[in-house]
Amino acid sequence: MAGTTSVVVLSGGISHERDVSLRSGRRVVDALSRLGWRVSTAEPDAKLLPLLLERRPDVVWPALHGASGEDGSLRALLDVSGLPYIGSRGPAARLAWDKPTAKRLVEVAGGATPASVTLTREVFREIGARSAIDTILGSMTDGLVVKPARGGSAQGVTVVDTAEQLPRALMDAFTYADEALIEQRVVGTEIAVGVLDGDDGPAALPAVEIVPRSGFYGFEERYTAGETRFYTPARLDPAVAAAAGELAVLAHRAMGLRHLSRADLIVDASGRPWFLESNVMPGLTETSLLPQAILSTGRDLSSAYAAITERALAEA
Repeated sequence: MAGTTSVVVLSGGISHERDVSLRSGRRVVDALSRLGWRVSTAEPDAKLLPLLLERRPDVVWPALHGASGEDGSLRALLDVSGLPYIGSRGPAARLAWDKPTAKRLVEVAGGATPASVTLTREVFREIGARSAIDTILGSMTDGLVVKPARGGSAQGVTVVDTAEQLPRALMDAFTYADEALIEQRVVGTEIAVGVLDGDDGPAALPAVEIVPRSGFYGFEERYTAGETRFYTPARLDPAVAAAAGELAVLAHRAMGLRHLSRADLIVDASGRPWFLESNVMPGLTETSLLPQAILSTGRDLSSAYAAITERALAEA
């Protein structure tokens, strides 16, 4: 199909993850162009839908991070427009974008996920900050993780070790979303497991182990070369690695995701993997986890991205 198929890669946007999206988009363009695909780029702005409807590309690749690419809204518009595209459809993306919903779906499907409570900004104000915080601390101990209920790239995420840190952590989370997810902290090995759809259904890629120099895998640690050490495949017992792969696939299926996804997990001291969240359009930059996992299988990124594109075309 190379040379005859037109692909429009969407990147950029106005989210907090604009720069990451631009880098992901360039990597997709480079990978497909090496195989002779006709690839162009576009920004998600007021001109986008008219442009796509005029060009009618064979497939759209939304390499967008943050709300514009992952909350399901743009994907729903692509569905209505009848334009084939890479990745999960709008309703499924919306489920994954909302972390509390994603956790609940995985839990119902039989997967393990840390105990948590979701707090809206309005309730936090109406009930009173002190009362809400005391209630949370009374039921959840031994460390917490506070994060925006929707968002990516660890923006607004805080590891809370003391009661005094919780108020600021909640305010940081509310900077990025109107709801904060307060999650019981699980100490262990942080991993990411990519999932790609194949002829026999979704299959897990080798887990990537994440070891940030700072001890926290934040925004800078994700996208600054040298700030994090990665091990691919992760240094896990084979049985534990298999269980992690099964959990990632379970999450992919539970939310109805398609083509590609990435599950963020943590493996505790007993070897049990816990689901944290899923990403419907994982980062594809030079430091991102999904590309590392693909490369660890011996495949090159060009052929892998071409296979994903061809699958989307076949489903159109």
